[in-house]
Amino acid sequence: MVADEGLNHLQTHLFNFLIIQSWAIKVNVVLSSGQTSNILRLYAYLMPSMYTNQTFFKENKKKIENAYKILIKQLQECRILALESLFGNLKWKNMMDEACETISLLKQLWPEGSDIRRVLCVTSCSLSLRMYHHFLENRNKTIFDQNTDIQEVESNCLNMMQEMEDLCKLHCLSVVFLLHLPLSQRACARFITSHWAQNIQTFLKMKKWCEYFILSNINIFEFWNLNLIHLCDLSDELLLKNIAFYYENENVEGLHLNLGDVIMKDYEHLWNTVSKLVRKFSVGKPFPLRTTKLSFLEKSPSPIKDTSKENIPNLGFIPMSCELVDKFVGDILKDLPFLKSDDPVVTSLVKQKEFDELVHWHSHRPLSDDYDRTKCQFDEKSRDPRFLRSVQKYHVFQRFYGSSLESVSPKVVVTQAVKPKSNFSVPKNKKAHETKAEIITRENKKRLLAKEEQKEEKKWNAVSFSIEEEMKENLISGIKNLEDFLKSCKSNSVKFRVEMVALTACLKAWKEQCRGKGESTKDLSIAVQMMKRIHSLMERYPELLQEADQQLIARCLKYLGFDELTSSLYPTQVVRDDIEEKKMDKYSVGMGPVRFQLQYMGHYLIRDERKDPDPRVQDFIPDTWQRELLDVVDNNESAVIVAPTSSGKTYASYYCMEKVLKESNEGVVVYVAPTKALVNQVAATVQSRFTKNLPNGEALCGVFTRDYRHDALNCQVLITVPACFEILLLSPHRQAWVKRIRYVIFDEVHCLGGEIGAEVWEHLLVMIRCPFLALSATISNPEHLTEWLQSVKRYWKQEDNTMGKNRNAGYCASSHKYQFRMKESYKVRLVLYGERYNDLEKHICSITHDDIYFDHFHPCAALTTDHIEKYGFPSDLTLSPRETIQLYDTMFQFWESWPRAQELDPEKSIHCKNKIVIKKLDARKYEESLKAELTSWIKNGHAEEAKMVLRNLSPDSVFSSGNTVKMFPLLVEKLRKMEKLPALFFLFNLGDVEERALSVRTSLEQKQAEKRSLKADKEAHDVTNKLRKVKKSIEKQKTIDEKSQKNPRKMDQRLIHEAEHTNLLRTLEKNLEIPQECTYANQKAIDTETLQMVFDRVKFTRKGEELKALARRGIGYHHSSLNFKEKQLVEILFRKGFIRVVTATGTLALGINMPCKSVVFAQNSVYLDALNYRQMSGRAGRRGQDLMGDVYFFDIPLPKIGKLIKSNVPELRGQFPLSITLVLRLMLLASKGDDPEDAKAKVLSVLKHSLLSFKQPRVTEMLKLYFLFSLQFLMKQGYLDQEGKLMGFAGLVSHLHYHEPSNLVFVSFLVKGLFRNLCQPTRKGSKHFSQDVMEKLVLVLANLFGRRLLPAKFQDTTLKFYQSKVFLEDLPEDFNDALHEYNMNVTKDFASFLLSVSKLADMKQEYQLPLSKINFTGKECEDSQLVSHLMNCKEGRVAISPFACLSGNSDGDLFQPNTPNHVILRTIGINHTQAPVLWSKIFDNQGRRMPLNAYALDFYKHGSLTGLVQDNRMNEGTAYELLKDFALTIRSISVSLRELCENEDDNVVLAFEQLSETFFEKLNQV
Repeated sequence: MVADEGLNHLQTHLFNFLIIQSWAIKVNVVLSSGQTSNILRLYAYLMPSMYTNQTFFKENKKKIENAYKILIKQLQECRILALESLFGNLKWKNMMDEACETISLLKQLWPEGSDIRRVLCVTSCSLSLRMYHHFLENRNKTIFDQNTDIQEVESNCLNMMQEMEDLCKLHCLSVVFLLHLPLSQRACARFITSHWAQNIQTFLKMKKWCEYFILSNINIFEFWNLNLIHLCDLSDELLLKNIAFYYENENVEGLHLNLGDVIMKDYEHLWNTVSKLVRKFSVGKPFPLRTTKLSFLEKSPSPIKDTSKENIPNLGFIPMSCELVDKFVGDILKDLPFLKSDDPVVTSLVKQKEFDELVHWHSHRPLSDDYDRTKCQFDEKSRDPRFLRSVQKYHVFQRFYGSSLESVSPKVVVTQAVKPKSNFSVPKNKKAHETKAEIITRENKKRLLAKEEQKEEKKWNAVSFSIEEEMKENLISGIKNLEDFLKSCKSNSVKFRVEMVALTACLKAWKEQCRGKGESTKDLSIAVQMMKRIHSLMERYPELLQEADQQLIARCLKYLGFDELTSSLYPTQVVRDDIEEKKMDKYSVGMGPVRFQLQYMGHYLIRDERKDPDPRVQDFIPDTWQRELLDVVDNNESAVIVAPTSSGKTYASYYCMEKVLKESNEGVVVYVAPTKALVNQVAATVQSRFTKNLPNGEALCGVFTRDYRHDALNCQVLITVPACFEILLLSPHRQAWVKRIRYVIFDEVHCLGGEIGAEVWEHLLVMIRCPFLALSATISNPEHLTEWLQSVKRYWKQEDNTMGKNRNAGYCASSHKYQFRMKESYKVRLVLYGERYNDLEKHICSITHDDIYFDHFHPCAALTTDHIEKYGFPSDLTLSPRETIQLYDTMFQFWESWPRAQELDPEKSIHCKNKIVIKKLDARKYEESLKAELTSWIKNGHAEEAKMVLRNLSPDSVFSSGNTVKMFPLLVEKLRKMEKLPALFFLFNLGDVEERALSVRTSLEQKQAEKRSLKADKEAHDVTNKLRKVKKSIEKQKTIDEKSQKNPRKMDQRLIHEAEHTNLLRTLEKNLEIPQECTYANQKAIDTETLQMVFDRVKFTRKGEELKALARRGIGYHHSSLNFKEKQLVEILFRKGFIRVVTATGTLALGINMPCKSVVFAQNSVYLDALNYRQMSGRAGRRGQDLMGDVYFFDIPLPKIGKLIKSNVPELRGQFPLSITLVLRLMLLASKGDDPEDAKAKVLSVLKHSLLSFKQPRVTEMLKLYFLFSLQFLMKQGYLDQEGKLMGFAGLVSHLHYHEPSNLVFVSFLVKGLFRNLCQPTRKGSKHFSQDVMEKLVLVLANLFGRRLLPAKFQDTTLKFYQSKVFLEDLPEDFNDALHEYNMNVTKDFASFLLSVSKLADMKQEYQLPLSKINFTGKECEDSQLVSHLMNCKEGRVAISPFACLSGNSDGDLFQPNTPNHVILRTIGINHTQAPVLWSKIFDNQGRRMPLNAYALDFYKHGSLTGLVQDNRMNEGTAYELLKDFALTIRSISVSLRELCENEDDNVVLAFEQLSETFFEKLNQV
C-alpha cells in the first residue's frame, strides 16, 4: 500500500520506483489515497502486477537501476543540505553514532529497562541540547572571525542555551503528564491557538531530527526491557503549548500552582537523566522550570479557544402528534427538549406551503408506484394474435429452459380440499383389516412389478453376452456399460445377477493381470472395481446373497490379500483354485483393506442414505434433514436452512409451492432471489415443474424485477428480487395482494450480511406475516439469525392476538376468495446439514518453463499450530479419505515415539477395523479422531512435531514465472487432457472474463489453422465457386419452368441440379467442420435444431454474435452486464454439456444452477474472500455425475489460498437499517395504507427489529433518535406535517429511493424553481429545447445520479482523450449555491442529532484504540493543581472522540462541512455517511480533489460505448449497465413530473421527456 504522491517530487519518484519493483516481483499495489470502507471491506484503487509490468522491468532493468541510483544520490544530497544548516560539519554517520552512544549510555543508567516515552524524551532532549551546543559553537567561531565583542557573544550563547534547556524541561514535564494522565483528563485540555515563536524554530527542527536518529536505532534496545506499547503516543504538542502558555503568561502574572508529588518526582528523575546524558556541560537543576524570559509562543489576541461559547444550534425537536411515533419512541420523548409552537423553526414550517414552484405542481397527487412503471413483458389483457404467439413462444422456451435445469417431468397440480396433516416422521400402524379395494390394489401392484422384472430379465439376457465379451477385452469400458444398464434397471434380483457377473469378471481380470505382471506394478483399478462390486453386493442386496455368492466374495477378498476380512465373512476353508498359500502373495494388493479403501476408493465409499421412501416425495428417497424440512412446510412453520451447495435444500421450496398451489387458487408463494439471473432460472424451473388449470386472467408463475414484470400480481408463485418485493410490501395500495401471501422463500439469505442492499433483506424478513424458508450454504452464525427471526415472529404473534378477531372478520368479509385461512405457526426452526455429497480436492497450478504443473494442496497445509490452538479446526475443513491417510502417514513420520500410532493406524482404528464395507461416515469419524489427536499434540507440549507435520503437508512455495494471461489457454487444454472438464473459471474483472474466453477461442482457431492443409482451403474455395454456379443454374431453370409448360426432361435437369447443390453443401460443411481436438464443445450433447433455437434468441443482442462464435467452440462467459437472454444461452448450453468451459464473475456463484466437474480460481481480488470462495468452490462436483470435485488455484498467492480455506465466513450482524427515504416510505405506508392497522404493525416491525439492534439496547436507542432526526428533517424539508402525514413532493422523493441523498437534493432544486429557469425552449411557444439546454440538464443530473469518482492523480495525466471530456464539470452556479445552502442546513441538523446521541457512547471503548485495543484509561490525577487548571474544559467536547480532542477538535467542528468520520465518537454506531448530504467536491486523504467521471454527459454527447472504454477507462459492460440505470432514473423523473402536472405544455416536464426519449434512443443504438 503506497501513496501516489510524496511530500516533494523526489519522494514521488521514490514511490514510483517502489511500485515498479513491487510489480516486478508479482506484488500488487494499492493506493493509499481515495480509500473508502464499509462493514465488510476496504475499497481502494488497485494496480495489479501484470505480465507487461514484469517484462518491462526485465527489459529495462539496467536503466531502472541507474535512474534509481541517481535518485538516491539526489535524495542524499537533499538530506545533507537539510542537516548542514542545523548540524554543520556533522555528517549523517556522525549523527547516527551520537544517537547510538546516547542510547548505550542510557542502558547503563537504567539497566532495569523503561517505557518508550521516557526513553525518547531523555535521549532526544540530551542529544538535541548537545547538538544545539555544537551549533552555537560553530556559529560563535564564525562571529569570532569577524572580531566582534567576544564577551557579549558568549553571554548571548549562554542565554540561548538556557532558553532551550527551559524548553526541554517543559517537554519533559509534558511527557510526565502523558505518563500519568488518562485520556479522559487529557481530552479536557485547553486549546492554545498560538504558534511557536520564530526564534525557537531551529531548535524544534533539530529536536525532530534527533528523535528520528534515536528511533532509527531502536534495535540497540534488543536485549533490554523496552516497553513499546505507547509508541503511538510519544508526544502531545497541544499539551506542551498549554504548559508553555501557563509558565510564560499565567505563572509570571502570579499564578503559582503545584505539580503534585508523583508528577514532580517523575519529572525530576527525567531531567536528572537528561543532565547525566549531556555530560559535556551542565544543564541546570530541574527547578525552577523557567529560568529565562523568552516567549516560546507568539503573542495572539485570543490565545485560548473557548469551546464552551461555540454557537451550537438549538437542540429542540419539533413536536409531533402521531400514534406511530408515540408507539416507537414514546419512551424517550419525555427526556427530549421540544420547541414551542411560536419558535421560528416551527412557524417556518407553515410558510413552506407558499413556495411559487408548488403552484405549478399537484404534488399531493398519489404517484403510480414502481410496479406500475416497470416494463410489462406482455400486455396481460391483449388479444392480438401476434402478441399471443409471442406469449406462447415465451412459455415454450421457459419450459425448455426449465427442463435444462433438472430432469423432472412436469406435474399437473389440482386444487384439493386441505386434509388434516399426518405426521410422516412417525410410521403408521398397519390396519388390522384391509378393505377389499386395498387388497386388489396391492395385488395389482405386485403383478405389475413381476411383469417389469420379467422385462428387465429379458433385456439383460439380450445384452449380457456383449457386455461380458467387452469386459474380457477391456474391463473398465465393459464395467461402464454394465453400470449404465444398472442405472436403467429397477429390479433388485436382476441388479444382483448383473453385479455377480461383474464381480466374476473382475476376479478373472485380476488373476490374469497378476499372473502376467509378476512382480511389476499392478493396475489397482481392477482391484478397485472388484471392491466396488463387493461393496454394492454386501450393502444393497444382503438378503439375496446365497452361500455360493458369499464364497465367491470371500475368494475375491483372499485374492486381494485381505485375509482377516475373508475369515470374518466366511470362516470355513475357502477353495483356493489349487493355488498354494505362498503363491497368494503375488495376487495381493500389498496393503491392508482399510488403507486400500481409503486411499484408492475414497470417492466410491457408500454414503449413509435412508432406504425407507417418504410418500411426500416421488423422485428420490429424502434424507432425515430433508424430511424435517417437509415437516416444517406441513406444519406451516418457518425455518432457517443451512446446507452445502447441491445438497438438495431447494427441494423444500418446490414442495412448499406445490402445497400452496394445491390448497387454493388464491394463495401466493413469493420466491426472493438475490440476482435477476437467478430469478429467470427459478421462474423457468417452476414453469417446467408445475402446470395448473387456473381461472382466466390468473397465471401459475410470475416475475418482477427492475427491468420487467410478467403476471406479477395475478400469479400464485411470484419470483422476484428483494428491492422489488420491498416495493410491493411498502406500497399502501397493494396490501390486499400482500394478504394472499402464504409462504416466502428467501434464497441465498446470507446476502443479509452483504455490503449492498443488505438492509432490504432485513426489511422483508421483518415485514412478512406468513411463514418463510430462509436458505443458504454459508452462514457462520445461524443460531443468532434464527433467534432474531424468532423474536420477530413473537412480535407478529402478539400483533395477531391484539387485532386478530376484527382482522379475521374483515379478512373473510372483504372477499370470498380469502375465506380459507390456515392455522398460523410462529415457530422458527433451524435446520443444519454440513456434509457435502462429494469431496473437494484442491490443487495449485504453477508455471515453469512455459508449462503448467499441478500440485495437490492438502487442506491442513492452510493451518498453523497457533490457529489450531486458538480456534481449532474450521468446521467446514474436511479431508477426502486419501488426504486422511496422508495426514496419518505424516504424523507417523514426524513423531517416532507417538504413543497412539498403533491405536490410530487405519487398519487398527475402531471406526474401520475388520469392515468389508467402509462407509463415508466411517472415514469421516476416522478423520475427526486424527484431527483431535493433532490438536492434543499442540495443547500437550508437542507443538513442534505438529508444526513439522503441517509444514510437510504444505506444497513447496509455488512461484509462477510465466505470463498467466498467455498461459490461460494451455491451462484449459491441460484440464481437458486430464478429463477435468466441464469447468468454471472465476475471475473478478469483467473485461478479463471476456478476454480470457476469447483467448481460448483464438488458441483453438490457431490450432485448427495449423492442422488445416493448404489443399483444404483450395478445395473449399473451389466448392464455393461451384455452389454459386449451381445456384444460378437452379434459379435460371426456375424462371424457364414458370414461363414454359412443364417439360419432363427439363424437370429432370432441375432435380439433377438440386441434388448436386445438396451434395456440394455437404462437402463444404465437412470441409469447414471443426475437428474434435479444436473445440471443447460436446456435439452429441444437443441436437442442431435445439442449438439453433437457443442461438436465435440472441440474434439482436449486444454480445449475441460473439457468444455464438464462442459456443461453437464449447466456450462461454457469464457476468452481470450480459442481457438475460445471453446469460441463458451460456447457462443452458453449459448444463446440457455442449459448452464445457465458462469464464465468469462471482454473480454466477449466487445460486445459479451450473454444476461442473472443476472450479478454477484464475484471478486474485479483494472480492475473493471466505464467503465467495465457499460459494464458488461449491459448484465443483456434480451430484450423480462426479464422485469428486476439483478446485484449482491459478495465479493465487499461497498465503491467500491458506486464508481462504481456514477463514470462517463473516457473521451476520446487520447493517445500519434506516435511511431518510425509508422513513418517508414507512410513513407513507402508515398514513395511506388500505388496512391502517396492518400497515402500522408492519412499519413498527421494521423500526423495532433491526438485526443490528438485536440484544443491543444502546443501538436501539440510537436508532430511535435517528428516526426522530429523520422526521425532523422531513418536516423541515416540507415532506411531512406535524401529524406524520405526507405533503409536498414526498411521493417523488420516495419514488427515487434508490438514489439517496441525490433524490432529496433533486427535489430541493425543483422546489426552488431552478429547473424552470434552466428549461427554456428555443423560442416562445416552442416545445423543443436546444442542445445546450439538454447538455446543461444532463450535467446537473450527472452530478446527482451519475456519481463515479476518479483518482485525484488522474487529472495530472498527459493522456489524450479522443471523444470524451472525462472529467465532469461542476454544477451551474445557481444549482451549486442551492446545494451549498441545502448541505449547510442538513449538516447543522445532523450535528445537533449527534450531540443528542452522544450520551449512548461506550466511553470505556472510546478510550481504547480500535484495532490494537491499547487502553488509555486510568485513575485521574487529583493532587496536581496545574493539571486541574490545564484540563478544565469539559464543555463542547460531547460528541467528539477523545483522541480527536487531542488535535484541537470540538463539537463546533461537527457543524463544518466535510468533517472526517473519525472525529465522531465511534461507539454510537453512526457517522456522516448517515447524513443526507451531497458534497459537490470530494477530497482524498491527501486533500486532493477527486473528480467525477463524466461518462453520462460524454455518452449523451457522442453516443459511443467505445469512447467510454477508451477515454473514461470503463469496462463496456459496466458502462452499459450504469447508463441504463441513469436512463431509467431520467424516465422515472419524467413520468413522475408528467403525473404531477396538469399543464400539458409545462417546460420542465417537456424538457425531461425530450431528454428521456433522446437518451434511450442513443442507448438503444448501442
